[in-house]
Amino acid sequence: MALKPWYKVVTPREDLREGRPLDASEFAVHLDQIRDGRAPIDYQEPRHFFERTYLTQNLTILAAETVRRLSGITTETSAVFNMATQFGGGKTHALSVLYHLANSGPEADGLPGVRRILERAAINTIPRANVAVFVGTEFDSLSGRGGDDGTPNRKTPWGELAFQLGGDDTFAIVAEHDRQLIAPAGDVIHKMIPDNIPCLILMDELMNYVSRNRKSGLASQFYDFLQNLSETARGMKNVVLAVSIPASELEMTAEDQSDYDRFKKLLDRVGKPIFMSAESETAEIIRRRLFEWGGLPDDGIKVCSEYADWIIDNRTQLPDWFATDPREAFLASYPFHPSVLSVFERKWQVLPRFQQTRGILRLLALWVSNAYAEGFKGAHRDHLIGLGTAPLDDSLFQAAVFEQLGENRLIGAVTTDICGKKDAHALHLDKESVDAIKKARLHRKVATSIFFESNGGMANAEATVPELRLAVGDPEQDIANVETVLDNLTSNCYYLSTERNRYRFGIKPNLIKLLADRRANIQGPAIDERVREQVQKVFSEGLGVERVYFPAKSSTVADRAVLTLAVMDSEYSLQNKRTLTIIDEMTRSYGTSARTFKSAVIWAIPESDTALKEEARKLLAWEEINKDKASLRLDESQIKQLEIDLKKAKSDLKESVWRTYKNLALLGKDNKLRLIDMGLIHSSAASSMLQLILNRLMQDGDITDGISAAFLIRNWPPAFTEWSIKSVRDMFFASPQFPRILNQKIVKDGIAKGVANKVIAYVGKTSVGEYKPFYYGDVLSENDIEISEDMYIIKAEEAEKYKEPPTLTTLKINPGQVRMKPGDKQTFMVDGYDQLGRSIEVPDLIWTITGGVIDSQGVYTAGNDQGSFIVKASAAKVNSTANVAISIPMSKGPGGDNPDPGPEPPKGKSGKLSKLAWNGDLPPQKWMNFYSKVLARFASTQGLKINVSIEVESDGGVSEQKIEETRSALRELGLDDEIELE
Repeated sequence: MALKPWYKVVTPREDLREGRPLDASEFAVHLDQIRDGRAPIDYQEPRHFFERTYLTQNLTILAAETVRRLSGITTETSAVFNMATQFGGGKTHALSVLYHLANSGPEADGLPGVRRILERAAINTIPRANVAVFVGTEFDSLSGRGGDDGTPNRKTPWGELAFQLGGDDTFAIVAEHDRQLIAPAGDVIHKMIPDNIPCLILMDELMNYVSRNRKSGLASQFYDFLQNLSETARGMKNVVLAVSIPASELEMTAEDQSDYDRFKKLLDRVGKPIFMSAESETAEIIRRRLFEWGGLPDDGIKVCSEYADWIIDNRTQLPDWFATDPREAFLASYPFHPSVLSVFERKWQVLPRFQQTRGILRLLALWVSNAYAEGFKGAHRDHLIGLGTAPLDDSLFQAAVFEQLGENRLIGAVTTDICGKKDAHALHLDKESVDAIKKARLHRKVATSIFFESNGGMANAEATVPELRLAVGDPEQDIANVETVLDNLTSNCYYLSTERNRYRFGIKPNLIKLLADRRANIQGPAIDERVREQVQKVFSEGLGVERVYFPAKSSTVADRAVLTLAVMDSEYSLQNKRTLTIIDEMTRSYGTSARTFKSAVIWAIPESDTALKEEARKLLAWEEINKDKASLRLDESQIKQLEIDLKKAKSDLKESVWRTYKNLALLGKDNKLRLIDMGLIHSSAASSMLQLILNRLMQDGDITDGISAAFLIRNWPPAFTEWSIKSVRDMFFASPQFPRILNQKIVKDGIAKGVANKVIAYVGKTSVGEYKPFYYGDVLSENDIEISEDMYIIKAEEAEKYKEPPTLTTLKINPGQVRMKPGDKQTFMVDGYDQLGRSIEVPDLIWTITGGVIDSQGVYTAGNDQGSFIVKASAAKVNSTANVAISIPMSKGPGGDNPDPGPEPPKGKSGKLSKLAWNGDLPPQKWMNFYSKVLARFASTQGLKINVSIEVESDGGVSEQKIEETRSALRELGLDDEIELE
């Protein structure tokens, strides 16, 4: 079953429930008002008074000794009592107890608590006595009292007391002393006090009277009177003098202090000092004064037991001074948390203005009234009235607190950091917290507890973490939340100082306040500059990749076959909808041209610039404060804290760069921009941001740190017999189909290993087609491999062929086709080629012809027969043929049948033909030979024009990879990369 809130277990007194304004005077007894019948009913009517009075041990002793002495018993009694308690500590209340007992006599026997007094005094009934009351704040010796009401005018304390003890007759004894303002001696006083009649003389607020009458000399006379009266009372059996002298020491002048010391020494010598209440009794006094108290209900006992168990479970994290029996401590203070009363006893009671009983009652009455109203509004369900629940936002309570403190300079700290304003830091932090902390109002409770623990009268009063755990912890709250809340308060409050896990609210703004002021003055350009500086610093660490910082246009990022990390400016974050569009454009373009090496560029993109700029603003503000620390007059602890905060701000900005630049963009295999979110990252994740990025891209397969020759074989361009090393390297940076490589060393190393393992050969090529140099099966280092258009790799099968002895595999007759007339001659030439297409000597060539004559030199003479004939050349079982067409030209005349051969081709000035043109289909196997045998002859001719038309059809379709490779190759050659696709 859940624990009940305190306001459903115990009930405050009616005026507190109704929230009627409370004044401190309501807890201050006016003895003269009781004497005159003018006091409130709770003080005037004896039964009401005793119902709300807790008879502490010392108050019981005082009452018992008084009534015992009034009964004529002098043993174990004293005739003179000195109320030795701090201002507001219950002295007048004690005098009122004595007044009601002596004035009521036997009628007081049945009042609450009086039985204990009788038992202590060892008497059967309370004796009725003549009671005389003198209150220094009320009696005026210039005008006196009486004279206009049928009673004699009394101008001195002795005249007033004599009249109260015995009327006109007794006053007559001291009338002359009263008129001359001279204190009576002991003999006169003895006559003034009636014989055989118990007499109780109560004197309160003496210092007020002494201070006002010092110049007239009455103060000295009053001292003499008090001395004489004390001595006389000590000599009588049934007379008691009870005196309370203190005024507020804070309001005393030097003369007041001197007189106070004299009176106190006198009373200490002739009387018995009485301390009104021990610390352990304060709670019971308060409960009787503030609640309809009839004992602790079972639900309250259950709460106390739960809290006691919690204390035991967490004992090592709580203060050593807390009670060894926690259950008794909670039972004694319920519905208050023990720390509420404890803080006043431990720290506040030494404040000059603090009123030990009256002050606490005033504060707690306002506190209870406010908490009761808030509880029934449904706002809170606190099990106890804890230190953190103090209503510092209530103006009356706030005023009462500052009255006890003796100053109100802390009001700024309260309203700014705790409560009193809607945007107070503790309130704001609670709103932004997780549910457990928000519902418990833990920031406000901890801040309020710090205020009370750190602002008592003790020198250097501070709140420790164990004290705060005790003050705000409860069985339903994770105790670790206290440290979380303290960290938040330390980082946000303007008047909270901390040192070695000790906390204090003060009047001096702390570094956080200075930081807030300075942050407001930091301008945007300075922030942007610091952000760029820090981003560049973070990304500059690490080797192996070129970096480009904050590119604004595509030409800023070089189009090279080099892995490049482009770091975007913070304004181009993912929150900016244009960012990815801009990056895509810069990936595909280089200035006004298309970018060749699109895969070479990796983009680092910030998530958002908000946090980054805030951290930069904070660091700049700390640096400003550090620069001005001398003029700011920071104390030693603040200077130490400034060093810590400055170091932390630098670290926070660095970490913010890591957290912010968590996004990468690169070209995916589908030729579209791909975004990679690296998640929540921090500087401990890798040695550098660059290394973290490379590690992630290697994990994903976007970057490789090694390639094998087998990989090259699998991706070998089908059109190439030889593959240039430069093209191999460029492939990894131009096509997103292939992984990126960190550097060209990886290409060199892969080729060297492939050569050693006879997977590929590394070759050069001469102008005649010979492989030179030729490495196959050789051990090469990466330094032996040259990245060049003139160096190649070839497959193992080609290398094996090259290693075999040259063998005639192909013959070629030139010309391959000729048209002749009978009797014409034509010389045929034969070229021989080996297995690699290299020229080779043709041995033992044999010519044959199906018509006409051909000699061993290949000179053919056409016969007279017309038709088509085949010339055949054979050597080493290799054949080649040419076609010969023989015809007789026919003349074209009037009756002739021969066709007109048409005009001759146009000839140049030299008489030679001026133009040669050819078009036809070319088998892929003859592409290289076509260049060397045909085009090479005209390479230096200025009029050479080559118009190439390529058409590729495949049943399986043409892959995106091959299309992209084709475009890339065309761009490398400086050609238009526009391709028609169907």
